[in-house]
Amino acid sequence: MMIKAEVMGSCCILRLARSEKANALTGAMLQDLRAAIVSAGDSGAKALILTGEGRVFSAGADLDEMANGLGTSPAWEALSGSIATFPGLTIAALNGTLAGGATGMALACDIRIAVPTAQFFYPVMRLGYLPQPSDPARLTEIVGPGRARMILLAGQRIGADEALAWGLIDRITPPEALMDTAMALAADALAADQTHVAALARLARGDQA
Repeated sequence: MMIKAEVMGSCCILRLARSEKANALTGAMLQDLRAAIVSAGDSGAKALILTGEGRVFSAGADLDEMANGLGTSPAWEALSGSIATFPGLTIAALNGTLAGGATGMALACDIRIAVPTAQFFYPVMRLGYLPQPSDPARLTEIVGPGRARMILLAGQRIGADEALAWGLIDRITPPEALMDTAMALAADALAADQTHVAALARLARGDQA
């Protein structure tokens, strides 16, 4: 199983479990992740934590499947959209480097924390692909237009310290404390009424509806 789901009370933890391939994402993994996220939201989960096994959060798209069109699949946008509309707090607990299309998962989360060795890059210029439709807007909102261009147009690889200074991540934490930190950040949401959590999540994301 390349996606491991764990439910702890009202918290759903989804873990990328393909560490032998740097957690590179296949089409099936994208579909499984989206289905799990939608199911968690429908079941009343108040918090969603995304993380991975091994030393890399995700290297992006599986290279073998890229040759068959995975790089331009609408499944990427569907996945990030399901995270952005999750009716609760979403946290990316980045256990290592985040690259390529997997970036959209983290950008769609409310909070991003990472280990000190994590690096961030989105090599769409070098690889000849356009990013997922929502990613440039989310990235620009988080780090500002100049820094977004550094990542997308100049293809810069950003270390954890610089990512923290830019606001790309919100906290750096040791690997052994990563999940404890994520759970601590989710504690207030997990203790609150689900309707209140969902309403506050919408407001915090700028949705006035």
